[in-house]
Amino acid sequence: MKRWGQTMVNMVRGLLQAVSRFPLTVLCLIGTTGLVCYMISLHKAPDLIIQKLMFTFLLGSFLGVAAQFSCERFKRLQQLRLAVYVLSALLIAGYYWIIRPVPNIDIAVSVRTMVAVFAMFCAFIWVPSFRGRYDFNKIALIHFKSAFISVLYSGVLSAGCASIIGAIDILLFKVNQDTYGYTMAVIWILFATLYYLSLLPRFNSDNEIDRDYTADAEHYPKFLEILVSYIAIPLVAAFTLVLAAYFIKILATLKWPVGQLGPMVLGYSAAGLIIYVLASLLTNRSARLYQRIFPLALIPVVIMQLVSVGIRLNAYGFTESRYYVALFGVFAIVCGVFLSAKPVVRNGLIAVLAAGFAIFSVIPPVDAFTVSRVSQITRLENILSTEGILSAGKINPKPDASLNVRLETTSILNYLDSRNYTKYLAWLPADFKTYDKMESTFGFEPAYQGIDSQNFFYANLDMQQPSNISGFDMMFNINSYRRMPASDEPRYDFEVRGVKYSLTAERLSSQEVLVAVKDANGAELISTGLYDFVKSLPSVTDSPKSALSSEDMTLNVEKDGCKLRIVLQNISMTYSGDDAGVDYSGLVLFGAP
Repeated sequence: MKRWGQTMVNMVRGLLQAVSRFPLTVLCLIGTTGLVCYMISLHKAPDLIIQKLMFTFLLGSFLGVAAQFSCERFKRLQQLRLAVYVLSALLIAGYYWIIRPVPNIDIAVSVRTMVAVFAMFCAFIWVPSFRGRYDFNKIALIHFKSAFISVLYSGVLSAGCASIIGAIDILLFKVNQDTYGYTMAVIWILFATLYYLSLLPRFNSDNEIDRDYTADAEHYPKFLEILVSYIAIPLVAAFTLVLAAYFIKILATLKWPVGQLGPMVLGYSAAGLIIYVLASLLTNRSARLYQRIFPLALIPVVIMQLVSVGIRLNAYGFTESRYYVALFGVFAIVCGVFLSAKPVVRNGLIAVLAAGFAIFSVIPPVDAFTVSRVSQITRLENILSTEGILSAGKINPKPDASLNVRLETTSILNYLDSRNYTKYLAWLPADFKTYDKMESTFGFEPAYQGIDSQNFFYANLDMQQPSNISGFDMMFNINSYRRMPASDEPRYDFEVRGVKYSLTAERLSSQEVLVAVKDANGAELISTGLYDFVKSLPSVTDSPKSALSSEDMTLNVEKDGCKLRIVLQNISMTYSGDDAGVDYSGLVLFGAP
């Protein structure tokens, strides 16, 4: 009991020291935890400002750690710690100021933020080892151990707290179900991160107590040595043999892969480099062989991947994912060359190069987004020009365009529209939308290839059948598609017999849309979600693409004398994958009391 008490005292002391050591990070973590709890309480998609603050706090938490480790590494900065933190706070505020005007959190904002976070992570891992002040391999080991212990403790704490809340709910009194979410947010965002930071020593301290703690922290656990030497390394070796056999198959058949190789080699390279760093402190035969062989094996494997990516780029141009797969391939080759020349000694370069390549990927005009946008726009214009559809900056509709042109045009325009890049096409109408302006603009409807009936469902209203509209006062048209900006969501203000109302179709997620009617004070009178109704439609027909009757496509809702009738005209539903979600188009009829 005494030992347990001392352990708890040491844990609390460590957490308090982490608070004083990383004040900016702790403030950002508290802000993030508070926002997550608030979002849980909303039971709907949060406002845009909440999302922007979440991204700001995320970046700020990593920047705070990097600032503290910089102060500890450089004595001059340690004397100016307050100034360093003020500058860091200004950078965080500057980041918020940059994203404040954006109309929505799109992929560009998300990726750029994640890249900045990754660069900060690489920085605070590498900074203590600057100019050989401390062994980078030991730093990486300590971070790995600290993260593992923190995740283990947090997992046990989560299970215990969830069990206690469940017991109270069953045995004593009903507990608000949001309590589970609040608890997990506090544990995994605030406690887990803070405990992880509390386990990190002051790597560059001259204090004897700090040195003793650091020496104890850099001890290599026996279980980890076994895991790395006799499980992880053999698995990487076996996977390398599989890739080598596949390479031989390619040489024999002269048939290059069509896309599956890139992500596979990317995962192999990332895992291999992490294991390489962890194995660099080991002296057993397995680890030594891995240190010598892996960098040499990595180079031809990644070259094979880059050739495969090059074939895809030549055929389909750049997208953000292909850009990063190619960039990571170049990064892996550079690492392989450096590590082959000076194994173990130059491991710190892995973090430096990773941060450098990450920053390179977001600096215009060589960033992933500019390169992808220019590549796809150029490809689209070449296709349309060759077919005679685009000439001298004007579109000449061509109903008899070939199937390949229709498929490629639809695919590229969907990509450009999802990234809000269509504004760069001066020859395209400003109000162009693929789902309703394709035929009037290009002369042909959107075309899609390879639809999987198990993953896709499309339905449209049979317009040959009449629809009953008696008993309703107003009718509205609504369109809601995945990744729709909040500013484009349908909203109508209207009057019925002198009473003011407003109708909205709010996108809650990629699947759900909430149609609601409110009074002049903003109080909700009647509402309904669409997804529960729509997901039952595939049971009406055996075809993944069908024309359904008005009865099948109509949803009726009544409440306190108010009536809503939603007649869906077009439904496009994808069940899984990056594009999972539902696009809606239809009519909304409202009947006032």
